[in-house]
Amino acid sequence: MDLRRAMEARDIGALSQMQQEQLGKFKIDTRIDNEKYLRSHPEVEILLEEFLREVFMKRPEDIREFAAVHFTDPDLPERIKREMEERKE
Repeated sequence: MDLRRAMEARDIGALSQMQQEQLGKFKIDTRIDNEKYLRSHPEVEILLEEFLREVFMKRPEDIREFAAVHFTDPDLPERIKREMEERKE
């Protein structure tokens, strides 16, 4: 049995009014929680900025390998720490 075709007959996207409201509240609460987390961890922004800057500058062919090397670099924690200190000044 092809499960994809079996599901086509059902409208799994239809939610009751209460389910839509719960989903909407869940989405808002999740965004608020994510924002609070990111504000309390500014190093996340620095990590992503540094990684993306390197990606755009070097344009690696194998992005997975590049990311693995980048995020396992033993100097990364010190670079992030220095950048956080510079931003505080």
